[in-house]
Parts: sequence; C-alpha cells; structure tokens
Amino acid sequence: MGRAHRIDRPGSYYHVGSRGNNRQWIYVAEIDRLIQLELMERVARRHGWVVYAYCQMTNHYHLVLHTPEGGLSDGMQVLNGEFSRRTNRVHGRTGHLVQNRFAYRIIESEQHLFEACRYVHLNPVRAGLCGVPEDWQWSGHRAALGLELPETFFAVGALLRLFGRRLDDARDVYRAFVDAGHGRVSDTPDIAELDVTFWDEFASDSLRVMTG
Repeated sequence: MGRAHRIDRPGSYYHVGSRGNNRQWIYVAEIDRLIQLELMERVARRHGWVVYAYCQMTNHYHLVLHTPEGGLSDGMQVLNGEFSRRTNRVHGRTGHLVQNRFAYRIIESEQHLFEACRYVHLNPVRAGLCGVPEDWQWSGHRAALGLELPETFFAVGALLRLFGRRLDDARDVYRAFVDAGHGRVSDTPDIAELDVTFWDEFASDSLRVMTG
C-alpha cells in the first residue's frame, strides 16, 4: 500500500499533530515544552501559519492552523525534526523521538473549525490530566481567556474573532462554548463535538497521514 497523497494547499485549514515514537512521552522536562514552543514560533513566522489552537500533551501535541501560503509539510518537518534533535541533545539521547509521519485532518467548514479548536483545548481534561482546561498550562486556552499573555505564534485574536467582535463578549462566548464541551454549562447551544479521538482515526479515511 502506497503512502497517502500529500495535501498542502495554500489557504487551507488543518487539525494536525504528532506523537512520540512507539507512543513514548516526548516531553520529559519543562525545557522540552519550551523548546517546542520556540520552534512553533519560528515555523509559524517562516511559513505564515495562523495558529487558532494548540496543546502539548504528554506523548503528543495538537495544532489547529490556517496556511495562507501553504508550507504545512515543510513546516511540520522542521518542527518535528528540530524538536527531536534539540531535545535529544539536552537529554543525551539518540534515535527517533517523534513518529516519522504526522497526522492531519483538513478543516472544510466553520463548524469544523469551532469543533477542532474546542477539541484541542479540552484534550487535557478528556485525558484526565486536569479537571478544567484553564488548569493546563501548555495550551492556548488560558491565553484565550485573558489569564496570561499568548505565545507569539498563537493567533488568539483570530480565534476570538470567531466568537464575536468585542473582545470581552468574544471571550465570554468562547468560554461558554468550551465549557459546554465538557458539561460545565448546560444552557449554551452546543456544536456537535468530534465523536472519536484524533489518534483513533490514524487509519481512517477521514484522517490522512503525511510524512513529517
């Protein structure tokens, strides 16, 4: 069976991610996360990525992004390759850290973009790493709520503009939307959530896998 055909169209929206080789943890110390955040900034700036959501987990990470200029595959190759090399040097390791292929899903509607952003920022809650998403330091959720300054690569303004024109109102709507995704608000209109996990779809037709 041949490799999946590359999809890398300028102007596309994607939910992408990578995980550790053999599902091993890719973050064993805080420095690993900081290295990757620095690389995300470099890659996003170089390729013009607009990052709507991100989350570093334990053995994988997620990004929701728009690629006005293309560059998805090239950017992910740099991100994963340089992350592996730099953290290997820090920890005195050799060999592959991140799987050679990264997973991606093309986002083809506004509804899907909403769903993907919520899914990514709720991932730590659903994995049992925290009780509420604002307790997880390693995602864009806290910055979206105004609880901390955003990472330079995180287009928090673009995310919030999906929810309203006025900043405070947009934050309130965003918070309610995310809260509704894990049951904290019962009277907020809900957008249908992704019904299976990102990684469970590795072999499905709806989630392509690309060489990173």
